[in-house]
Amino acid sequence: MSHIFPRHTKALPPKAVRGEGCYLFDETGKAYLDGSGGAAVSCLGHGDPDIIRAVQEQAEMLSFAHTGFFTSEPAETLADMLIAKAPGNLDRVYLVSGGSEATEAAVKLARQYFVEIGQPERRHLIARRQSYHGNTLGALAAGGNAWRREQFAPLLIDVSHIAPCYEYVDRRDDETAEDYGQRAAQELEDEILRLGPDTVMAFMAEPVVGATMGAVPGVEGYFKRIREICDRYSVLLILDEVMCGMGRTGHLFACDADGTGPDILCIAKGLGAGYQPIGAMLCTERIYGAIETGSGFFQHGHTYLGHPVAAAAAGAVLRKMETEGLVARAQAMGQRLDAALRDRFAQHPHVGDIRGRGLFQGLEFVADRETKAPFAPERKIAAKVKAAAFEAGLICYPMAGTRDGKHGDHVLLAPPFIISDDQIGELTDKLAGALETALAASA
Repeated sequence: MSHIFPRHTKALPPKAVRGEGCYLFDETGKAYLDGSGGAAVSCLGHGDPDIIRAVQEQAEMLSFAHTGFFTSEPAETLADMLIAKAPGNLDRVYLVSGGSEATEAAVKLARQYFVEIGQPERRHLIARRQSYHGNTLGALAAGGNAWRREQFAPLLIDVSHIAPCYEYVDRRDDETAEDYGQRAAQELEDEILRLGPDTVMAFMAEPVVGATMGAVPGVEGYFKRIREICDRYSVLLILDEVMCGMGRTGHLFACDADGTGPDILCIAKGLGAGYQPIGAMLCTERIYGAIETGSGFFQHGHTYLGHPVAAAAAGAVLRKMETEGLVARAQAMGQRLDAALRDRFAQHPHVGDIRGRGLFQGLEFVADRETKAPFAPERKIAAKVKAAAFEAGLICYPMAGTRDGKHGDHVLLAPPFIISDDQIGELTDKLAGALETALAASA
């Protein structure tokens, strides 16, 4: 009898005992190809000796020092490494333990920034429908997924949500992708004006939407227009790269593909590659300076901020990405994965869209390709694809509610950057079999 509180009490998982490269193994010895890196976490695969060594060496030297008293060399080094590559004017790094902590910190920093500069009336946060920014209450409020929010709605702060940039479903036949992007971005300006420009503090978005929509990037020009609107009304732009960042899309920072620098940026998952729990919030010198010359104290904090062992692991991850060219590899292997998915699924009667960037790819399943009509939620396509794939030895990340939190199904793929051509073939073969099993089981 287990005393673990599992995610799903009616479907207990097997026990993982070992990881090697792109595979995880359970206690029976069965191998599972990690086609989603867990939740886009294991970007370097499992059992990497260099990262393990960095963790061991740091634990032997200094395992913990509370940031209320000390900084540490691993934390300082990691911050320097991140800022050296960071987009735009980002200049300071606030190290946390995961993605939800990073987005919570971002929202609180945005609010305190305006208090510090004498604009306390700026209190509204705008985000997008079908976004996901984490599971703590503040992050959940920012997220726009109706299913995740529903039962906790009475506890959530009020956040405005505009439409996502969702070309497959929302672009009209009579408009170009760029025209659609401008129309979608205009919703932000309209919402700022509705709320009152002097009351809006920030807009938060994922450069490539991950869990809730399945690797949906903004179309060309969308985020540049978003940046212009934020600048016009002095609204802070918060980009959430918790899932899509750290090389996953073929760029170290996902927003580099859009040529847009944020005021605040959130990262996690791939930052520690699964070897240690770590995340970070990055902000500009202007925001940091407002705190520094004002109260001098960011009214926020967690016990494990800047954890030396976690920072050492993340530093080793970044060094490995750079010395072994793994971000470029993610882009190259992403092109191969995209080609393999299109070769296998482009004509499938129930695959409506194949999308993504780098090794961050998604397939959206539909009942009808012509009308793009989703499957009825009762058919539970996503859940059945996940179960069939897992039985076949493939870990992938299917999710229901792609369109509105209730309707629509997709699968998200985010394998380790070290994936081989043969493993891409294994992934597509097993996914194809799982889809057919799921469709037959739900007929």
